[in-house]
Amino acid sequence: MKKKSLLSIRALELFVTGLGVGRSPILPGTLGTLWGVGLVFLLRDCPTFLFLILTALSFLLSCYLVHIYEMKTLTHDQSEVIVDEIVGYMVTMLFVPIHWKTLLLAFFLFRLFDMLKPFPVSYFDKHVTGGFGVVMDDVVAGIIANLILHWVLWNTTWLGILS
Repeated sequence: MKKKSLLSIRALELFVTGLGVGRSPILPGTLGTLWGVGLVFLLRDCPTFLFLILTALSFLLSCYLVHIYEMKTLTHDQSEVIVDEIVGYMVTMLFVPIHWKTLLLAFFLFRLFDMLKPFPVSYFDKHVTGGFGVVMDDVVAGIIANLILHWVLWNTTWLGILS
């Protein structure tokens, strides 16, 4: 195998596994979501529109690269692939003020829906193939978590952020 091919395969693996974090024997999805928390925190001063664009680009790039990774490894939705958790968490935090309370509640809500996979998350998990299916079930979990997070922010004083 050519050296360039080996490097590109290694770069692909590093991307989809969150720099290898996805290979952790303990809670790789949770660790992947923590990557998302860190990324969102780093982007906290980013204008909302730019954060939306970065999230959309991350989604598209992740779908594509996960698809390639699955074709090269002849696998589907392996636990080592955690870039989908990162994108799902980014979706969870769309249009949400960045505060330690929102980051924490978003983490728990996203993990809850990603693990329980209620409909429609389960539909994408079971019926949509390829990189799109792998990433999309996390995006749908993120949308549900985002809607609940917005409801909490606007209809309660639990977080004490908008009051």
